[in-house]
Amino acid sequence: MQTYLVGGAVRDELLGLEVKDRDWVVVGATPKQMLAQGFTQVGSDFPVFLHPKTREEYALARTERKQGHGYHGFSVYSAPDVTLEEDLLRRDLTINAMARSEQGELTDPFRGRADLEARELRHVSEAFKEDPLRIIRTARFAARFQPLGFTVCAETMALMRTMVAAGEVEHLVPERVWQEIQRALHEQSPVTFFQVLRDCGALAVLIPELSSEDNFSAALETLQCVHSAEGSTAERFAALLCALDERDCTSRAKALKAPNDCQQLARLAAAFLPEIGKLDLAQPDAGHLLELLENADLWRRPERFSSLLSVLGCALGAGSQKRLEPLESAADSAQGVDIKTLMEKGFSGKELGEAIRSERLARIAQAVSSPTS
Repeated sequence: MQTYLVGGAVRDELLGLEVKDRDWVVVGATPKQMLAQGFTQVGSDFPVFLHPKTREEYALARTERKQGHGYHGFSVYSAPDVTLEEDLLRRDLTINAMARSEQGELTDPFRGRADLEARELRHVSEAFKEDPLRIIRTARFAARFQPLGFTVCAETMALMRTMVAAGEVEHLVPERVWQEIQRALHEQSPVTFFQVLRDCGALAVLIPELSSEDNFSAALETLQCVHSAEGSTAERFAALLCALDERDCTSRAKALKAPNDCQQLARLAAAFLPEIGKLDLAQPDAGHLLELLENADLWRRPERFSSLLSVLGCALGAGSQKRLEPLESAADSAQGVDIKTLMEKGFSGKELGEAIRSERLARIAQAVSSPTS
């Protein structure tokens, strides 16, 4: 029984990066032997175990064979006769297909170290094309390592295009795609992720609404701005889709199975962007501004409204501060209404709601008509 450190830990160590997660492969062992040593089995599809002390994952060496479409269309073989090289062969990229023994010896059968030095993302074997999720993972690694100069090599890009043309991407499960998108939005260069997907044709399948040059350029510019401001996942996702028509934005966010907060912020950003463009900066309409604030549910969701302003600021680009000033001024003034005071004056029920709205409208009208607004 031999144990090897594999995958990202070896890659990041060779790149001089901090190793955050360590995964291990065990060659020559059976599940019974692992359990006897105190490991806890957690894998149902194939034998994966947690170390009794470190809780790190130890997987028995395995091979995989394609049997159907998509991410789950594989049969797995795991037994003591599976070699380390056979286990590494099933992996996606050469930089992820290296192993280090407990004695420190590097096993690199597919020249992963050379590709690290050349700054290239290259598939290990033709088996890459059996799993369409690897297209998205490759794009995500490109986004992570772009600052270090990594690019997808021509051969792998050609293979990815072939996979897209064969319809493999259409079989991906939306929940799994969302997991990769969510992680990609927080990589070092999230715009690179979508550029790679577009170059190989996968973006036209996953988010066809971004196929047009105008939508794609707007999405990447807004996303880069929000990324630079260290925006939340919801803000980054909204940045990606806010240039779309509200209906298209809503349907795509739902199809991607994005969390509710991401879907809601994206919809609001897409709805507000054209409305902000219609505002008369010289004489903003107080009623229209109040409607916008009500649609944003400002009173109950002030934090989301703040996120909305951040996304809109990035989407509007140069001059955004001036264009958003009426909306921000309206929000500040409308939030100053003291509901308790109105109740003390005897307002209640429907009349209270009308009184609150009238007071908000009056405050907004005064704010936007002020020479200092």
